[in-house]
Amino acid sequence: MPFDLKHARLAAMKRYRCRALLVLSSLSALLCIFYIFLDPTLYLQDPQPAVPQRNLSILLWRWPFGRSYRLDGDKCLEMYNIHRCFLTDHTSTFSTADVVVFHHQELKEGLSALPLHLDRPASQHWVWLSMEPPVNNANLTPLSGIFNWTMSYRRDADMYIPYGKTVLGGDAQSFQAAPNRSCLVSWVVSRFRPQQARAAVYRSLKKYIPIQVYGKWNNKPLSDKKLLPTIAKCAFYLSFENSEAKDYISEKLWRNALQAGVVPVVLGPSRATYEAMAPPGSFIHVADFKNTADLAAYLKQVAADRQAYEEFFQWHHTHRIKTFTDWRERLCQICVHFPGLAASRVYQDLESWVHS
Repeated sequence: MPFDLKHARLAAMKRYRCRALLVLSSLSALLCIFYIFLDPTLYLQDPQPAVPQRNLSILLWRWPFGRSYRLDGDKCLEMYNIHRCFLTDHTSTFSTADVVVFHHQELKEGLSALPLHLDRPASQHWVWLSMEPPVNNANLTPLSGIFNWTMSYRRDADMYIPYGKTVLGGDAQSFQAAPNRSCLVSWVVSRFRPQQARAAVYRSLKKYIPIQVYGKWNNKPLSDKKLLPTIAKCAFYLSFENSEAKDYISEKLWRNALQAGVVPVVLGPSRATYEAMAPPGSFIHVADFKNTADLAAYLKQVAADRQAYEEFFQWHHTHRIKTFTDWRERLCQICVHFPGLAASRVYQDLESWVHS
Protein backbone atom coordinates (compact mmCIF):
# COMPACT_ATOMS: atom_id res chain seq x y z
CA MET A 1 0.00 0.00 0.00
CA PRO A 2 1.43 3.42 -0.95
CA PHE A 3 2.60 5.36 2.07
CA ASP A 4 0.36 8.39 1.34
CA LEU A 5 -2.79 6.24 1.10
CA LYS A 6 -1.97 4.39 4.34
CA HIS A 7 -1.30 7.68 6.07
CA ALA A 8 -4.59 9.12 4.81
CA ARG A 9 -6.57 6.12 6.10
CA LEU A 10 -4.94 6.32 9.53
CA ALA A 11 -5.72 10.02 9.70
CA ALA A 12 -9.34 9.32 8.74
CA MET A 13 -9.64 6.66 11.48
CA LYS A 14 -8.26 9.07 14.07
CA ARG A 15 -10.78 11.73 13.01
CA TYR A 16 -13.59 9.16 13.28
CA ARG A 17 -12.51 8.15 16.79
CA CYS A 18 -12.27 11.77 17.90
CA ARG A 19 -15.75 12.49 16.57
CA ALA A 20 -17.13 9.37 18.28
CA LEU A 21 -15.57 10.37 21.60
CA LEU A 22 -16.94 13.89 21.18
CA VAL A 23 -20.45 12.52 20.58
CA LEU A 24 -20.21 10.22 23.61
CA SER A 25 -18.96 13.07 25.80
CA SER A 26 -21.83 15.27 24.62
CA LEU A 27 -24.36 12.52 25.36
CA SER A 28 -22.88 12.04 28.85
CA ALA A 29 -23.12 15.77 29.52
CA LEU A 30 -26.73 15.83 28.31
CA LEU A 31 -27.59 12.89 30.56
CA CYS A 32 -26.07 14.68 33.57
CA ILE A 33 -28.05 17.82 32.78
CA PHE A 34 -31.20 15.69 32.37
CA TYR A 35 -30.78 14.04 35.77
CA ILE A 36 -29.99 17.32 37.49
CA PHE A 37 -33.12 18.79 35.90
CA LEU A 38 -35.14 15.92 37.34
CA ASP A 39 -33.50 16.35 40.76
CA PRO A 40 -31.67 19.69 41.19
CA THR A 41 -30.35 18.62 44.60
CA LEU A 42 -28.57 15.53 43.28
CA TYR A 43 -25.13 17.14 43.14
CA LEU A 44 -25.74 19.96 45.58
CA GLN A 45 -26.28 18.08 48.82
CA ASP A 46 -24.54 15.41 50.82
CA PRO A 47 -26.02 11.92 50.54
CA GLN A 48 -29.00 11.40 52.84
CA PRO A 49 -28.75 8.86 55.69
CA ALA A 50 -29.78 5.33 54.82
CA VAL A 51 -33.47 4.58 55.37
CA PRO A 52 -34.48 1.24 56.93
CA GLN A 53 -35.91 -1.21 54.42
CA ARG A 54 -38.86 -1.88 56.73
CA ASN A 55 -40.77 -0.24 59.54
CA LEU A 56 -38.89 -0.19 62.84
CA SER A 57 -40.52 -0.19 66.25
CA ILE A 58 -38.55 1.60 69.00
CA LEU A 59 -39.70 0.92 72.55
CA LEU A 60 -38.57 3.28 75.31
CA TRP A 61 -38.79 1.23 78.49
CA ARG A 62 -39.06 4.21 80.83
CA TRP A 63 -38.90 7.96 80.18
CA PRO A 64 -35.66 9.65 81.29
CA PHE A 65 -36.11 11.58 84.53
CA GLY A 66 -39.86 10.94 84.47
CA ARG A 67 -40.58 13.54 81.79
CA SER A 68 -42.71 12.07 79.02
CA TYR A 69 -43.62 13.28 75.53
CA ARG A 70 -46.53 12.39 73.27
CA LEU A 71 -45.80 9.56 70.87
CA ASP A 72 -49.11 9.27 69.05
CA GLY A 73 -48.99 9.20 65.27
CA ASP A 74 -45.81 9.06 63.21
CA LYS A 75 -43.71 11.50 65.24
CA CYS A 76 -40.38 10.73 63.55
CA LEU A 77 -41.83 11.55 60.14
CA GLU A 78 -43.95 14.51 61.28
CA MET A 79 -41.25 16.22 63.32
CA TYR A 80 -37.92 15.11 61.80
CA ASN A 81 -38.72 13.70 58.35
CA ILE A 82 -37.41 10.27 59.37
CA HIS A 83 -39.29 7.48 57.63
CA ARG A 84 -40.36 4.04 58.83
CA CYS A 85 -39.60 4.79 62.47
CA PHE A 86 -42.27 4.36 65.12
CA LEU A 87 -41.83 5.20 68.79
CA THR A 88 -43.75 3.74 71.69
CA ASP A 89 -43.55 3.69 75.49
CA HIS A 90 -46.05 0.86 75.93
CA THR A 91 -44.10 -1.96 77.55
CA SER A 92 -46.83 -4.38 76.49
CA THR A 93 -45.35 -4.20 72.98
CA PHE A 94 -42.05 -5.71 74.17
CA SER A 95 -42.39 -8.93 72.19
CA THR A 96 -42.79 -7.07 68.87
CA ALA A 97 -40.30 -4.24 69.36
CA ASP A 98 -37.24 -4.18 67.13
CA VAL A 99 -35.25 -2.01 69.56
CA VAL A 100 -35.72 -1.46 73.29
CA VAL A 101 -34.05 1.56 74.90
CA PHE A 102 -33.12 1.68 78.59
CA HIS A 103 -32.06 4.96 80.23
CA HIS A 104 -29.36 4.22 82.76
CA GLN A 105 -30.42 6.77 85.36
CA GLU A 106 -33.64 4.88 86.07
CA LEU A 107 -31.81 1.56 86.19
CA LYS A 108 -29.24 2.98 88.60
CA GLU A 109 -31.83 4.45 90.96
CA GLY A 110 -34.01 1.34 90.93
CA LEU A 111 -36.92 3.13 89.30
CA SER A 112 -36.83 0.65 86.45
CA ALA A 113 -35.61 -2.92 86.01
CA LEU A 114 -34.50 -4.88 82.98
CA PRO A 115 -37.21 -7.31 81.76
CA LEU A 116 -34.92 -10.31 82.02
CA HIS A 117 -37.90 -12.46 83.00
CA LEU A 118 -39.51 -11.95 79.58
CA ASP A 119 -38.77 -13.94 76.45
CA ARG A 120 -36.52 -11.64 74.44
CA PRO A 121 -36.89 -12.08 70.66
CA ALA A 122 -33.65 -13.22 69.03
CA SER A 123 -33.71 -10.31 66.57
CA GLN A 124 -34.43 -7.67 69.21
CA HIS A 125 -31.67 -5.18 70.10
CA TRP A 126 -31.25 -3.50 73.47
CA VAL A 127 -29.79 0.00 73.75
CA TRP A 128 -28.01 1.41 76.79
CA LEU A 129 -28.69 5.16 76.93
CA SER A 130 -26.84 7.65 79.11
CA MET A 131 -26.05 11.33 78.76
CA GLU A 132 -24.08 11.42 82.01
CA PRO A 133 -20.28 11.27 82.46
CA PRO A 134 -18.78 8.02 83.79
CA VAL A 135 -18.57 9.26 87.38
CA ASN A 136 -22.36 9.54 87.48
CA ASN A 137 -22.96 6.04 86.11
CA ALA A 138 -23.00 3.17 88.58
CA ASN A 139 -23.98 -0.49 88.79
CA LEU A 140 -22.52 -1.26 85.37
CA THR A 141 -21.03 -4.66 86.15
CA PRO A 142 -24.41 -6.48 86.25
CA LEU A 143 -25.13 -5.09 82.77
CA SER A 144 -22.34 -7.01 81.04
CA GLY A 145 -23.38 -9.21 78.12
CA ILE A 146 -26.85 -7.66 77.91
CA PHE A 147 -26.76 -4.64 75.63
CA ASN A 148 -26.16 -4.56 71.90
CA TRP A 149 -25.67 -0.85 71.32
CA THR A 150 -24.73 2.30 73.20
CA MET A 151 -26.39 5.70 72.87
CA SER A 152 -24.43 8.60 74.30
CA TYR A 153 -22.75 11.98 73.88
CA ARG A 154 -19.58 9.98 73.18
CA ARG A 155 -18.50 10.28 69.56
CA ASP A 156 -17.53 6.60 69.53
CA ALA A 157 -20.94 5.41 70.73
CA ASP A 158 -23.02 3.30 68.37
CA MET A 159 -25.49 6.17 68.30
CA TYR A 160 -23.89 9.55 68.88
CA ILE A 161 -26.42 12.01 70.32
CA PRO A 162 -24.67 15.17 71.56
CA TYR A 163 -26.23 17.96 73.61
CA GLY A 164 -25.55 20.22 70.65
CA LYS A 165 -23.56 20.45 67.48
CA THR A 166 -22.06 22.99 65.10
CA VAL A 167 -23.42 23.12 61.56
CA LEU A 168 -22.46 25.08 58.47
CA GLY A 169 -24.56 28.09 57.52
CA GLY A 170 -24.05 31.43 59.20
CA ASP A 171 -26.79 33.68 60.54
CA ALA A 172 -24.82 36.77 61.48
CA GLN A 173 -27.61 39.19 60.55
CA SER A 174 -29.83 37.92 63.35
CA PHE A 175 -27.07 38.19 65.94
CA GLN A 176 -25.32 41.23 67.32
CA ALA A 177 -22.91 41.02 70.23
CA ALA A 178 -24.10 43.33 72.98
CA PRO A 179 -21.61 46.22 73.25
CA ASN A 180 -22.25 46.90 76.93
CA ARG A 181 -22.54 44.25 79.60
CA SER A 182 -23.55 44.97 83.17
CA CYS A 183 -21.29 42.27 84.60
CA LEU A 184 -18.10 40.47 83.67
CA VAL A 185 -18.70 36.78 84.44
CA SER A 186 -21.68 34.66 85.46
CA TRP A 187 -22.14 31.05 86.49
CA VAL A 188 -25.26 28.97 87.06
CA VAL A 189 -24.76 25.92 89.26
CA SER A 190 -27.23 23.72 91.09
CA ARG A 191 -25.07 20.85 92.38
CA PHE A 192 -21.89 22.29 93.83
CA ARG A 193 -19.42 19.68 95.01
CA PRO A 194 -16.32 21.10 96.77
CA GLN A 195 -14.14 18.22 95.54
CA GLN A 196 -14.86 18.87 91.86
CA ALA A 197 -12.25 20.50 89.64
CA ARG A 198 -14.67 23.25 88.64
CA ALA A 199 -15.17 24.17 92.29
CA ALA A 200 -11.44 24.67 92.79
CA VAL A 201 -11.15 26.83 89.67
CA TYR A 202 -14.14 28.94 90.73
CA ARG A 203 -12.81 29.50 94.26
CA SER A 204 -9.45 30.64 92.88
CA LEU A 205 -10.85 32.74 90.02
CA LYS A 206 -13.23 34.74 92.22
CA LYS A 207 -10.22 36.11 94.11
CA TYR A 208 -9.32 38.18 91.05
CA ILE A 209 -12.63 39.05 89.38
CA PRO A 210 -16.28 39.30 90.43
CA ILE A 211 -18.48 36.35 89.42
CA GLN A 212 -22.26 36.50 89.50
CA VAL A 213 -23.47 33.09 90.70
CA TYR A 214 -27.00 31.75 90.29
CA GLY A 215 -28.70 28.44 90.86
CA LYS A 216 -30.00 26.23 93.64
CA TRP A 217 -26.58 26.09 95.25
CA ASN A 218 -26.76 29.68 96.53
CA ASN A 219 -30.57 29.94 96.61
CA LYS A 220 -30.74 32.03 93.44
CA PRO A 221 -32.49 29.69 91.00
CA LEU A 222 -33.37 30.93 87.54
CA SER A 223 -36.48 29.88 85.66
CA ASP A 224 -36.16 28.74 82.05
CA LYS A 225 -37.61 32.08 81.01
CA LYS A 226 -35.01 34.08 82.93
CA LEU A 227 -31.97 31.87 82.39
CA LEU A 228 -30.63 33.13 79.06
CA PRO A 229 -31.57 36.84 79.55
CA THR A 230 -29.73 36.83 82.89
CA ILE A 231 -26.61 35.18 81.46
CA ALA A 232 -26.70 37.59 78.48
CA LYS A 233 -26.05 40.53 80.80
CA CYS A 234 -22.49 39.34 81.34
CA ALA A 235 -19.55 39.21 78.95
CA PHE A 236 -18.46 35.68 79.86
CA TYR A 237 -20.06 32.52 81.18
CA LEU A 238 -18.33 29.73 83.09
CA SER A 239 -19.24 26.64 81.05
CA PHE A 240 -17.68 24.37 83.64
CA GLU A 241 -18.60 20.69 83.34
CA ASN A 242 -19.16 18.77 86.55
CA SER A 243 -16.78 16.11 85.25
CA GLU A 244 -13.83 16.21 82.89
CA ALA A 245 -14.69 13.24 80.70
CA LYS A 246 -14.12 12.17 77.11
CA ASP A 247 -16.36 14.18 74.73
CA TYR A 248 -18.56 15.37 77.61
CA ILE A 249 -19.77 18.84 76.57
CA SER A 250 -23.22 19.54 77.93
CA GLU A 251 -25.87 22.24 77.70
CA LYS A 252 -23.56 24.45 79.77
CA LEU A 253 -21.83 25.34 76.51
CA TRP A 254 -24.55 24.93 73.88
CA ARG A 255 -27.48 26.54 75.68
CA ASN A 256 -26.21 28.54 78.64
CA ALA A 257 -23.37 30.29 76.81
CA LEU A 258 -23.76 30.10 73.05
CA GLN A 259 -27.53 30.54 72.93
CA ALA A 260 -27.28 33.38 75.44
CA GLY A 261 -24.82 35.14 73.14
CA VAL A 262 -21.85 35.33 75.51
CA VAL A 263 -18.31 33.97 75.38
CA PRO A 264 -17.95 30.62 77.18
CA VAL A 265 -15.00 29.96 79.45
CA VAL A 266 -14.81 26.17 79.25
CA LEU A 267 -13.58 23.49 81.61
CA GLY A 268 -14.09 19.89 80.54
CA PRO A 269 -12.42 17.76 77.89
CA SER A 270 -9.33 18.87 75.99
CA ARG A 271 -9.07 21.94 73.78
CA ALA A 272 -8.85 19.60 70.79
CA THR A 273 -12.26 18.16 71.66
CA TYR A 274 -13.84 21.60 71.92
CA GLU A 275 -12.22 22.62 68.63
CA ALA A 276 -13.71 19.57 66.96
CA MET A 277 -17.21 20.22 68.28
CA ALA A 278 -17.76 23.89 69.15
CA PRO A 279 -17.97 26.77 66.64
CA PRO A 280 -14.50 27.94 65.56
CA GLY A 281 -12.94 30.63 67.74
CA SER A 282 -15.94 30.74 70.06
CA PHE A 283 -14.50 29.83 73.47
CA ILE A 284 -11.74 30.36 76.03
CA HIS A 285 -10.26 27.19 77.56
CA VAL A 286 -9.11 27.24 81.19
CA ALA A 287 -6.24 24.86 80.37
CA ASP A 288 -4.63 27.51 78.12
CA PHE A 289 -3.55 29.51 81.17
CA LYS A 290 -0.87 28.81 83.76
CA ASN A 291 -3.11 29.91 86.61
CA THR A 292 -6.41 31.62 87.34
CA ALA A 293 -4.67 34.98 87.82
CA ASP A 294 -3.61 34.91 84.16
CA LEU A 295 -7.09 33.82 83.11
CA ALA A 296 -8.70 36.66 85.07
CA ALA A 297 -6.33 39.20 83.56
CA TYR A 298 -7.11 37.94 80.06
CA LEU A 299 -10.88 38.16 80.63
CA LYS A 300 -10.59 41.75 81.80
CA GLN A 301 -8.36 42.60 78.86
CA VAL A 302 -10.76 41.12 76.28
CA ALA A 303 -13.81 42.72 77.91
CA ALA A 304 -12.15 46.14 77.65
CA ASP A 305 -11.30 45.68 73.96
CA ARG A 306 -14.49 45.62 71.90
CA GLN A 307 -12.76 44.42 68.74
CA ALA A 308 -11.04 41.58 70.57
CA TYR A 309 -14.31 40.63 72.26
CA GLU A 310 -16.29 40.58 69.02
CA GLU A 311 -13.73 38.25 67.45
CA PHE A 312 -15.29 35.46 69.52
CA PHE A 313 -18.54 35.90 67.58
CA GLN A 314 -17.17 35.80 64.04
CA TRP A 315 -18.32 32.19 63.73
CA HIS A 316 -21.88 33.48 63.30
CA HIS A 317 -20.93 34.42 59.73
CA THR A 318 -20.14 30.83 58.76
CA HIS A 319 -21.71 28.52 61.34
CA ARG A 320 -24.67 28.09 63.62
CA ILE A 321 -25.51 25.70 66.43
CA LYS A 322 -28.23 23.13 66.87
CA THR A 323 -29.26 21.88 70.29
CA PHE A 324 -30.96 18.59 71.11
CA THR A 325 -33.53 18.84 73.88
CA ASP A 326 -36.42 16.61 72.81
CA TRP A 327 -35.94 12.93 73.67
CA ARG A 328 -38.11 12.01 70.67
CA GLU A 329 -35.51 13.44 68.30
CA ARG A 330 -32.82 11.35 69.96
CA LEU A 331 -34.92 8.20 69.77
CA CYS A 332 -35.75 8.79 66.10
CA GLN A 333 -32.02 8.91 65.38
CA ILE A 334 -31.90 5.18 66.13
CA CYS A 335 -33.63 4.52 62.82
CA VAL A 336 -31.13 6.73 60.99
CA HIS A 337 -28.23 4.73 62.41
CA PHE A 338 -29.92 1.33 62.27
CA PRO A 339 -28.87 0.22 58.75
CA GLY A 340 -25.20 0.70 59.60
CA LEU A 341 -25.14 -0.86 63.06
CA ALA A 342 -23.51 -4.20 63.82
CA ALA A 343 -26.42 -6.60 64.29
CA SER A 344 -24.40 -9.16 66.27
CA ARG A 345 -22.67 -6.77 68.67
CA VAL A 346 -22.92 -7.43 72.41
CA TYR A 347 -21.14 -5.37 75.08
CA GLN A 348 -19.58 -8.08 77.23
CA ASP A 349 -17.93 -5.46 79.46
CA LEU A 350 -20.02 -2.28 79.37
CA GLU A 351 -18.17 -0.78 82.32
CA SER A 352 -14.83 -0.92 80.48
CA TRP A 353 -16.33 0.90 77.50
CA VAL A 354 -17.93 3.58 79.65
CA HIS A 355 -14.65 4.26 81.45
CA SER A 356 -12.44 4.02 78.36
